Amino acid sequence: MSLFRKNPAPPAATTAEPVSHTPAISLDKVPSGLVSLAKTAAVFLEKNGAAGQRAAVYLVVDRSGSMSTYFRDGSVQHLADQALGLSVNVDNDGTVPLIFFDSRPYPLVDISLDRYQGVVADQHTLHGGEATMGGTQYAIAMRAVIEHYLAERLTDPALVIFQTDGEPNDREAARLQLVQASRLPIFWAFVGFGPSRVRFLQQLDTMRGRLVDNASYSHAGADPKNLPDSVVYDGITGEFGTWLTAARAAGILR
Repeated sequence: MSLFRKNPAPPAATTAEPVSHTPAISLDKVPSGLVSLAKTAAVFLEKNGAAGQRAAVYLVVDRSGSMSTYFRDGSVQHLADQALGLSVNVDNDGTVPLIFFDSRPYPLVDISLDRYQGVVADQHTLHGGEATMGGTQYAIAMRAVIEHYLAERLTDPALVIFQTDGEPNDREAARLQLVQASRLPIFWAFVGFGPSRVRFLQQLDTMRGRLVDNASYSHAGADPKNLPDSVVYDGITGEFGTWLTAARAAGILR
């Protein structure tokens, strides 16, 4: 279980030793606004045992009514930027599939190196903005990721950044979906927003009955936009390397 502390002391990413990790995309092809994010993500992939690993990064974002502040203040867009910076290290296609959800999943769109600024606001507006923000159902978003991943017939695993600020209305369906997904090469890095930890995400993180532990939970707090990138990346990748080892031992990954 990887939870952010209430007052985290961020690792000194800027003074860390250079990693031996060659990014999937050369940094000279990365927009200047994402280079620092990509370098910081590389440090924590190395730290957490996943340097050199290739993976498809997905971003799932809660669009329920309580998330309105985080759309307005840029926190969701910043997480999208962080996801793209992480993907530079592990995925050579330069895109991160983005899935919004509330009471329903929304059509998947790609965030890409040449189209990422303002994408969150554009999509949020396209779907009706704050007037149409609904409830919270995890399982429908999880199924959307799984269906897309399987349809793509990818050989690399998926690293899914799944953001939410609250507990779902479909607790049993979400639990069942995570148990069933434990047999797939998909790792779920749950990220909580808000002043309080999301108790249900803590339960998912430690839930029994899975073939392997395929999820982690980290909490970004009430001001996620201003949480150091180093802390966010440590939370997202903290258990990814451990899962890779367990998934290979269980025959889920080659």
